[in-house]
Parts: sequence; structure tokens; C-alpha cells
Amino acid sequence: MRFDRVIVADWSAANLPTSARHRANAIWIGCHDAEGGAEWHHRTRAEGEAQLGALIDAARAAGQRLLLGLDFAFGYPRGFAAALTGEARAPAVWRWLAAAIEDGPDNRNNRFAVAAQINALIPGGPGPFWSHPSKQSWPGLPPRREGIDLAALGLAATRVTEALAPPAKSPFMLFNPGAVGSQSLLGQPMLHRLSQRPGVAVWPFDPVEEAPVVVAEVYPSLLAGPVARLALAEEIPADQAQVRLLSRALWRLGQEGRLAALWQAPDPAPEEGWILGCGQAALLASALAEPAVAVEAGPCPA
Repeated sequence: MRFDRVIVADWSAANLPTSARHRANAIWIGCHDAEGGAEWHHRTRAEGEAQLGALIDAARAAGQRLLLGLDFAFGYPRGFAAALTGEARAPAVWRWLAAAIEDGPDNRNNRFAVAAQINALIPGGPGPFWSHPSKQSWPGLPPRREGIDLAALGLAATRVTEALAPPAKSPFMLFNPGAVGSQSLLGQPMLHRLSQRPGVAVWPFDPVEEAPVVVAEVYPSLLAGPVARLALAEEIPADQAQVRLLSRALWRLGQEGRLAALWQAPDPAPEEGWILGCGQAALLASALAEPAVAVEAGPCPA
């Protein structure tokens, strides 16, 4: 499977526009193609989503095949989708969240209120969601995992793919270091909108072999070592290093005919989702063996 261009987006759950100067923990979008690479920083999710839409439109207009990797969970452990929506498929959750989540142009959002609402809808709680800022109080949303019996809810703490990709956290954990739950609650409504665009297929939920645009879940921490070294060497945010290296690795693997090995997903995937390259960190790292120079602006259209 080959792509003309690979884009990777590191998402953010910030509740305000992120700093214009200190660009850690913000939205970073990285792009790589035959001409090189580029990265862009965004202070709000609205800006980031707008650029992703423009990049998709540009690729389609140019007749180019595009792989778009998004760094948040595309689903939840088996049983959650059916408990919330009556359908045992992750896209039903995206649709539900797209109607429930309010996410303004200034990043202000209602993710904790929606998590508490979901907890109230799933019998046998508290849970499954937990964790919020220490100075806040959300009835029905426990601040810690203690006291949450996920087994009683018929749920596991993590998806199969997360269990195989440590140190990935539970998508039910919304706050504290390493948490991906808030990014997922805020990212899945965008995923629903992207999935409605003509020519867009979301893996592993749709057939992707012939799709002009393929969207897949990624986990840049699979390249933790190379990312840390690049961030230190160039004094750039780790998020920027992540999108640069992962977009480069995926593009190179595609050009070398080695990308097919990453498209492996087991039975739970249609309900839970799957991380592209899960269990294949060594293969991803091998694509970075040759030095390459990324540029701040260039062939990838902004």
C-alpha cells in the first residue's frame, strides 16, 4: 500500500488556546512526501481541523493518495459502543459524540460534562470515565479510578491494541499525565466529520485498499527513542518531533513496499479500533535509519 503524502496530527485537549510561544502540548501537524517534510503548529482544535480539511481537499484536487494519522483513540473497549449507542461499532460512538460535544473556536468545551453524562447512562457505575482537574467537581465523574469496577460494567480498562502498546493509557482516563481520554472525546467528533467527506475511509472500519484518503489511528510513542533524541538535538517540542518522524517513517515504508505489514488488526478492531503499527515499533524505527532533513515549509501545502 503506497501513499503520495502522509500527514500525522498530534491532537490536544486544551481548554483555552495554547501558547503562541511555548508550543508544547499543542496541536502539531506533520507532513511528508517525495519532496520532504513540513510541520505546522495550531493553538486551537478549530484551526487544526480546518487545516486537515484543506490538506485533504488539496490532495484530492491533485489526484494524490493521502494517509492521515490521528493521535487519539478511535474507539473504546469492547462493550462500550453497544452500551452507549445500541450498536457494537465505534463509528456509532463518533456520531453520538458529534451531537453531544460542544467545542468552541477558543477550545472551550464540555468534555467533562459529557463524560459524566455517559457515566450516568451506563448502569452499574460509577464509571467508566474518571479523572478531572483537582479543583473541579463533576457529579458522577470520579476524580480517580479507585472505586470504579469496570468488570461490573462489562468493560476492560484498555482496548486490545493499548494492551499491546505500552505505555498507552486507558481511553476512559481523562486527566493527568499520559491521559488520552480527553483528546479522544474531543477528537472523535472530528473523526465523524472527516468520515463523511467523499473519498475518505477510516481504518479498520472501512475498506481502504482503493480509498483516495485513508484515516488511521496512530501512536507516536512507538517511536519514543528517536523522538526524544530529535527533540533534544534540535530543541523542539516532543510533539513536533513526533509528527515529523512518524509521518516520515510511514511515507518511507510505503515507498519501500513495507507498509502492508502495519495493516494488521484482529477481531475486536471493528468495535474498538486499532493503532496503525501496533507491535511494529521496530519496523517503524527501521524506516528512520537513513538521515533526512525536514523543512519548516515547502512541498506539503499549508
